[in-house]
Amino acid sequence: MPHIHLTTFIQAPAKRVFDLSRSVSLHKISTAHTNEKAIAGTTTGLINKGETVTWQAKHLFRVRQFTSKITALESPFFFTDEMIQGDFKSFAHQHHFKQTNNGTIMIDLLDFKSPYGIAGELLNKFYLKNYLEGLLVKRNKIIKEYAETEKWNAILN
Repeated sequence: MPHIHLTTFIQAPAKRVFDLSRSVSLHKISTAHTNEKAIAGTTTGLINKGETVTWQAKHLFRVRQFTSKITALESPFFFTDEMIQGDFKSFAHQHHFKQTNNGTIMIDLLDFKSPYGIAGELLNKFYLKNYLEGLLVKRNKIIKEYAETEKWNAILN
């Protein structure tokens, strides 16, 4: 099963980073290049434990839908979203936040499994893992930009 582990340091309080990471609006901003839209479930504001969101976006040359549910959440330390419907065989994304003296360490742990047997494994190895990691890096860059400037006010207030 492919595994992605990213660590991002953000000079902002953990609560702010945690909430920006749960923001449907900020997620839309970070995925504007795929024209991603929240089309069902929690489509605005901050997503919470037990809530779902269905995203629609163009990935790999076609429009796809992906529904995830927040299955665990402890503010401002962590939350987990898991796919309940979509193209993956399984998809679980853990988000961890550790307050430090001068900011927050944000850790993403993403485990996913593609369908299609050996063809899916080859797709993971040669393309999909890098593609997903790139999306997360872009997303984390936006979270960092908003958290470290006054832009966070437009999202959280």
